[in-house]
Amino acid sequence: MKFKIVLAFCMAASFLCGDEYQFLGKHFIASYSGCDAVALKDVGRLEEVMLEAVAKTGATTLSSIKHVFLPDGLTMVVLLGESHASIHSYPEHRACFVDLFTCGDHCHSENFDQHLRNYLLPGTVNQKVLTRHENIEDDE
Repeated sequence: MKFKIVLAFCMAASFLCGDEYQFLGKHFIASYSGCDAVALKDVGRLEEVMLEAVAKTGATTLSSIKHVFLPDGLTMVVLLGESHASIHSYPEHRACFVDLFTCGDHCHSENFDQHLRNYLLPGTVNQKVLTRHENIEDDE
């Protein structure tokens, strides 16, 4: 199983970037707090919104996996042809952590962030974008 995932990732990277793979990635990380309590607790809709947010980046979704912490906490990871996206929700704190890492330069984390914000309506957002290659650098 592990080999199949690595092979799928390598094939997607080769397809998306051509024969000359660009060793470059963008890593968007954010903490949303003061989120809409109803939106954050609706695990089914939150899963849909997460997949919609990923689609808006231009990334290729390969698969996803989730775990619901009863009654309404969600951890979800979306495996992308370009890498991954994740969300870890804490409804009891009206907060969540989100993450989007994509290889290459054709995906747009701004669209991911905006779609999640439009649904969750966070009061406070703390975010950062890192450029990943040989050295990790802040984009800000």
